[in-house]
Amino acid sequence: MAALRRRAVLRLGAAAWVGFAGLQQAVRAQGLMANWPQRPLRLIVVYPPGGVSDLMARALAEPLSHALGMPVLVDNRPGAGGSVGLDILARSAPDGHTLALSAISPLTLMPLIARTPYDPMRAFVPVAGVMRTPVLVVGTPAFTGRSFGDLIAQARAQPGALRWATSGVATIGHLVLAQVRLQSGTVITHIPYQGGGPQLNDALSGQFEVLSTNVAAQQLQYIASGRLRALAVGAPRRVEALPTVPTLAELGFESANRDSLFGLFAPARTPGAVVQRLHAEINVLLQDAMLRQRLREAYNMAFTGSSEDFAREIALDRRRNRALMAKGRSQFD
Repeated sequence: MAALRRRAVLRLGAAAWVGFAGLQQAVRAQGLMANWPQRPLRLIVVYPPGGVSDLMARALAEPLSHALGMPVLVDNRPGAGGSVGLDILARSAPDGHTLALSAISPLTLMPLIARTPYDPMRAFVPVAGVMRTPVLVVGTPAFTGRSFGDLIAQARAQPGALRWATSGVATIGHLVLAQVRLQSGTVITHIPYQGGGPQLNDALSGQFEVLSTNVAAQQLQYIASGRLRALAVGAPRRVEALPTVPTLAELGFESANRDSLFGLFAPARTPGAVVQRLHAEINVLLQDAMLRQRLREAYNMAFTGSSEDFAREIALDRRRNRALMAKGRSQFD
């Protein structure tokens, strides 16, 4: 009986300690939220100005500044397919004052291809998914064909002569190219850029034949004017603005039929209360009618799931990329 009483007392003591610890955490969280943010927030965009992610970051920054009562300053830090900007984020203080907007490929694809200066599994906290963006495969003025079939035919006829530009190594556009090369057995020269803006300027002047890029209003305008030719889209279904342009899946390239998922990240160990507040504010902003209209006009889709939903999407993409890499690692040059 004495032993039973001692165990009961120990259980009660443990329960009391857990309750006390939980109370302490709640008090600390309340204190943190009362004092946060204490200074302007830095929003790192891991791609150059002018791309779809940069435009989205600036669309979010102003209303987020009003919601938090502090300026949110956009800071473009492109390079290495997003790895440069994410490395800056990984080294930042986990106090909720530094965030990054990035596609998930620097976490789910880049580490499978090259060594990254950060640990993709441990260095970041997924704060909120922001948007899904279809991928466009377009021909430039240097491309003499009229269809995706012509692209493949030219690549087979002249191995290595066809040049395909992407926004960088280990980006979603690079993955599309790698899967097309693998499945078609063609040799296509990869031209990696540092982001979407610079490659578009060179595309218009015909510096290469083919470009994979995210759908955005500017690209659609160039297609409508005939300066670029849409050959295929990576998306679950055809893009409404391009109803005659097939998806890569329709063309028989299912593994290449991918879109881009962008989201906000914070450094690891950022307090949960800050992450929850930021997620809540971003989700409110993504419900704004004007912002959603801007997304629709560029044929992007808002991602409004939870932080956990966003983390699951990242894990799923990592598993899918590992499987693709096992089939054709040599195509990712």
